[in-house]
Amino acid sequence: MDATSYRGFRFPAEVVSHCVWLYHRFNLSLRDVEELMFKRGIEVSHETIHQWTRRFGAAYANALRRRRPKPGDKWHLDEVFVRINGVQKYLWRAVDQDGIVLDILLQNRRDESAARRFFRKPMKKTRSVPRVVVTGRLRSYGAAHRTVMPSVGHRSHRGLNNRAENSHQPTRQRERAMKGFRSVGRAQRFLAAFSAIPPRFRPRRHLFTATDYRTEMIIRFAVWDQITGAPGLPAAA
Repeated sequence: MDATSYRGFRFPAEVVSHCVWLYHRFNLSLRDVEELMFKRGIEVSHETIHQWTRRFGAAYANALRRRRPKPGDKWHLDEVFVRINGVQKYLWRAVDQDGIVLDILLQNRRDESAARRFFRKPMKKTRSVPRVVVTGRLRSYGAAHRTVMPSVGHRSHRGLNNRAENSHQPTRQRERAMKGFRSVGRAQRFLAAFSAIPPRFRPRRHLFTATDYRTEMIIRFAVWDQITGAPGLPAAA
């Protein structure tokens, strides 16, 4: 991100990006982030941090997505219900065979029209077409598949879609920590950023030695500093 994007802000880029990172990476409230920054000697209000997450969260997430490799050719699609101000909505999610979240979409329904809309969204965002899609048994998936991507393989039966179902778990955990979402727009904005930022800092730990893991994390933090235009926040004394 161009550092001039922070022009007019009172705090430097490293403070802004660190607050946005803390809020998305961990199950923290805005007041929790405010307290952590105060411990570092930085006085910033939770209202200001909220403005930063709205202003920069999506931009950071999009920059990370642009650096991702081409997605896998096997996509898992699933939907779960979420309540927003007491009204039931449906959160649609697409992940590839490696568990990388390709896209998410909040919708009012889970009928054929909603399924078609979601089938098209990850293809447009990733500019790619899968070899096969794996879905649940919802009939809307089959109808949308025949319309949107008839040449792509489609598999649908119990047990095949654990990859997508498991990818909902971090969202559920965060939803509980936030005590629910208050509006569709706010939920869509947050979840779009949330689907890209935390996974960047969760490599498959069991595949690394301790030394290799630390090296990998150094690289990932360096990329974060590069895309946010920040040199990184010094460690607390």
